[in-house]
Amino acid sequence: MINKKSLWFLTLFSLILVLSVYYITMPSEMLLTTNADYNEDTEKTEEEKTEKEDTTEVEESEIVVALRVEADEETQKEMDTLKETLTNDEATADEKNNAFEKLKALNANKAEEEKLEKAILEKFKFKSFVKIDGDQITVVVASDDHNVELANNIMRAIQENYDTRMYITVKFNTKE
Repeated sequence: MINKKSLWFLTLFSLILVLSVYYITMPSEMLLTTNADYNEDTEKTEEEKTEKEDTTEVEESEIVVALRVEADEETQKEMDTLKETLTNDEATADEKNNAFEKLKALNANKAEEEKLEKAILEKFKFKSFVKIDGDQITVVVASDDHNVELANNIMRAIQENYDTRMYITVKFNTKE
């Protein structure tokens, strides 16, 4: 009589066997389609290639992307440190509670930053980077237009989300 363990083993083994055979036979088919694509690409003229390159558009400023990546890496490092504290057996209950509270605050802060970035994009049609540090908010806007009125409108729109006074800084960066 076959028990459940043997049945599962046979099922998984046959699935692995079928997938192995599929993947072993697959590369020959992939080579044919890759060669056809390569032949089509080599037949294109230089004019078509430059046309394709000219239509490429950059949607976000490089500085905004760089700031976002840097902030995400910094936040991730801090979260990893806090998670280590939470999983450490030698940490006291107070240390674990503090780490948990800081982790919740980081997540809430990150969500608030994303919400403000989305609001700026919807209301003003500009890509931006928002960094919240306590009661200070720094906004970097990807725009060639360095308009004081626009900066004031962005600051007012952000301040509407808070009951307490926030210190908001708006910086403009060119899209190039």
